[in-house]
Amino acid sequence: MKAMPEGAACYGGTPEFSENTIPAGLLRSHRTKAGTWARIVVLEGRLLYRILEPDIEEIELSPERPGIVEPEKAHEVEARGPVRFRVEFWR
Repeated sequence: MKAMPEGAACYGGTPEFSENTIPAGLLRSHRTKAGTWARIVVLEGRLLYRILEPDIEEIELSPERPGIVEPEKAHEVEARGPVRFRVEFWR
């Protein structure tokens, strides 16, 4: 998993989601816009973060392990039981 680029700043984010309120769009392949990075912040539980390109990579996220989403890279998430998380957007 990549690291957030040096000098990036958070400019927005989503509300908090749970295993019952994850938007359908996050559960299937989607991308951030050009120049937009994201940080998946798990507040409680576990979340599977699946990077779909160039090769499939699966990473289990937790409160101790946030996920970093690169601009324009296809990815999706999957709840691993009860979970609370939010997504921050950076550029």
